[in-house]
Amino acid sequence: MKEIDLSGVKTFRIEDSPRKVSVDLFGKPPREGMSLRDFLHSLPRILGAKDLLEVARAMVRAQREGREILLGMGAHPIKVGLSPYLIELMRRRMISLIGTNGASMIHDVEIAMAGKTSEDVGKGLQDGSFGFCEETATFINTALRRGLQKGKGAGEALGEAIWEENLPYRETSLFGMAYHLGIPMTVHIAIGTDVIHMHPSTDGAILGESSHRDFKTFCLHVTNLSGGIYINLGSAVIMPEVFLKALSLARNLGREVKDFITVNMDFIPQYRPLQNVLQRPIATGGKKSFFLRGHHEILFPLLVAAITETLTESRE
Repeated sequence: MKEIDLSGVKTFRIEDSPRKVSVDLFGKPPREGMSLRDFLHSLPRILGAKDLLEVARAMVRAQREGREILLGMGAHPIKVGLSPYLIELMRRRMISLIGTNGASMIHDVEIAMAGKTSEDVGKGLQDGSFGFCEETATFINTALRRGLQKGKGAGEALGEAIWEENLPYRETSLFGMAYHLGIPMTVHIAIGTDVIHMHPSTDGAILGESSHRDFKTFCLHVTNLSGGIYINLGSAVIMPEVFLKALSLARNLGREVKDFITVNMDFIPQYRPLQNVLQRPIATGGKKSFFLRGHHEILFPLLVAAITETLTESRE
C-alpha cells in the first residue's frame, strides 16, 4: 500500500501563527463573597458568555438612545418563573413592548388569580378534564369582550381586567403590570391552540378582532425598530412568524427598518427562530444577530443581571 510523503510539509512557529483563543479571554473561578459585578466580569470572554454581555450592553445603549426594544415570547417563560424578571425590565424601561401567544394569557391569569398554573396534561387528558377550568376561561373571555367594546386589543384588555379587578397576585402578572406601567403587550392568538377556545364562553369573532388589533400595534412598533433590538424568548413558531410579517409590512409601507439587532434565546435551535429572527431580517438590513442558548430559567436571569450591572456601571 502506498502512503503520502510528509517530508515536504511546511510548518510554522506558534508565535508566528494567529490563534482565536488566549489565556486573556479565560474565565476566573468564583471566590467566596464575590459580588455579582465581579462574577460577570469573571466569565470567559468567549462565545456565549461574550455574547450575553454584548447583548446586555446593546440593550442599555438602545434604551438610552430611545430605541425600540421589543420582546416576543411563548408561554414557557411564565411557567418557569421569569415574570418578575420581565417586570423588572419593564420597570426600568428596558422593554418597549412584549408580544406573546394566547397560552401566555392563560398562565398569566391563573398566576394573577390563584398564584399557581400549569396543569398535569397527561392526567387531565385521560378523563377529559384538561383545559376546562371555569374561572380561567370566563375571566379571559369576559375581559376580551369588555376590552373590545372599548376599542382595546387583547393584551391591554386583559391587563386592564387583571389590574382594575385587583386580582390577588396582580403585581406578579405580566399583563397586569404591563397595563399598570403603560407598556404595550400584544397577544397573537392561533384559534384552536389554547384551552379557553374549548369553552362555550369563547367568541371567535372577539378573539380574531382583538388579536388583529394587537398585530397592528406590534407592527407599528416594528416600523420604528431601526437601531433597536428584537428578542425572541422561547417562541418556536408564533412570534417568529409574526415578527417576519410585521417587518415585511413595515417596509411595504415605506419604512426603512435597518441596523437593528436580533436575539434568540432558547435551549434548542428551531427552524423559524433561526430563519425569521436571526438570518432573514439581518440579511435584509439588520445589523447583527445573537443566539443565546440555554435554559430560560438560568439564562434570562443572567441577562437581567448583566443589564442591571451595566446600567450601574454606566452611571458611575
